Amino acid sequence: MNVLFVHQNFPGQYPHLARALAQQGHTVMGLGERANLQNRPDIPGVTRIGYPTPQSGSKSTHQYLRNFEGQVRRGQQAARSLINLKEKGFIPDVIYAHPGWGEVLFIKDIFPAATLIGLFEFYYHGQGQDVGFDPEFTPDEPLQLDSHCRIRTKNVNNLLALEAVDWGICPTQYQKSVMPATYHDRLSVIHDGIDTTIACPNPEAQFTVGTVDPPLVLTRDDEVITFVNRNLEPYRGYHTFMRCLPPLLQARPHAQVVIVGGDSVSYGAAPPASQTWKEIFLTEVRDRLDLSRVHFVGKVPYKQLIALFQVSSVHVYLTYPFVLSWSMLEAMSCGCLVLGSRTAPVEELIQDERNGLLVDFFDASAIATQICRVLEHPNQLQSLREAARQTIVEKYDLQHVCLPQQLAFLKTVLSA
Repeated sequence: MNVLFVHQNFPGQYPHLARALAQQGHTVMGLGERANLQNRPDIPGVTRIGYPTPQSGSKSTHQYLRNFEGQVRRGQQAARSLINLKEKGFIPDVIYAHPGWGEVLFIKDIFPAATLIGLFEFYYHGQGQDVGFDPEFTPDEPLQLDSHCRIRTKNVNNLLALEAVDWGICPTQYQKSVMPATYHDRLSVIHDGIDTTIACPNPEAQFTVGTVDPPLVLTRDDEVITFVNRNLEPYRGYHTFMRCLPPLLQARPHAQVVIVGGDSVSYGAAPPASQTWKEIFLTEVRDRLDLSRVHFVGKVPYKQLIALFQVSSVHVYLTYPFVLSWSMLEAMSCGCLVLGSRTAPVEELIQDERNGLLVDFFDASAIATQICRVLEHPNQLQSLREAARQTIVEKYDLQHVCLPQQLAFLKTVLSA
């Protein structure tokens, strides 16, 4: 069988499935943006193909359509590569594709007989999900209609992809729930999976904070509070977390705070010109913090991230109603006690006082109080850490749960 994976940042969510299908003897190819394929490790048995970086939407295009114009351009670049593959004789039986950036738009026009399986992460809503959730960043009334119209148009690519695919996969029930109900009967819920043999408890773990001189080595014996975002921004509660730190550090004079994340924007609005969300909210509380105990370590390699989770006393994960981060599941798999926001994507995994703790996203005081409780009574809450890992092992383990589900799903789709 010929299998093609399409993802602008290949392998994206597909490395394990691509490897498994190659190991089964199938011919497997992966298509992605050429610039993103550089320095990516090879996957045994998988041939990678790159397309040129497309132009973005033009500034002269209507603002509602700029994003879609960029997706169309990317779809064209992907299509050219697919035509080239076809001319060389490669005809895929199955195509897995992430539609988020536009590559899916023209796949069926080139390979109409292939079974096309899309990975759907989010469907945008003008209200009731991420937009308007945080009143601090909700536009005034005249701008709200403009925002809703823009977001409605933003779903053009999603809708075309939902129409094009033969079947779709959503990683969580929450993510399926935000998709239009008319497509639910063609959407299955299967998570990408967590390698619980790597993301696992390690009482001997150490994490070195290299941003101080001399470097600070943290272990399980220390009071370590962790916070991880791809980029430090409001969508993942960075502002609320920073506001919890002044009373927290005053109450816990030996606590160390390690903050992982970049300075850019992954989701939502950009900060005011020439500023970063990181600096905006650090400045807000700077004069009330002991900055010698607050460590911004930027983005760290995966092994270091796992070591950080392994030494963490409590991991704070906050999010708008939006796509759930892998980092929360990895923290749970490492036996972290996760203090999460009481929002739908988090509540799907964490039950308060059973396998973690839940708190109001906006309540910085309650977050500080709960962190102090964890640090004061670490042994009393050990059962929550054990239950957190058990949740991931039982429901989200890569090798024993998610990958077998993905392979079984493929067989079912092909036999339908």
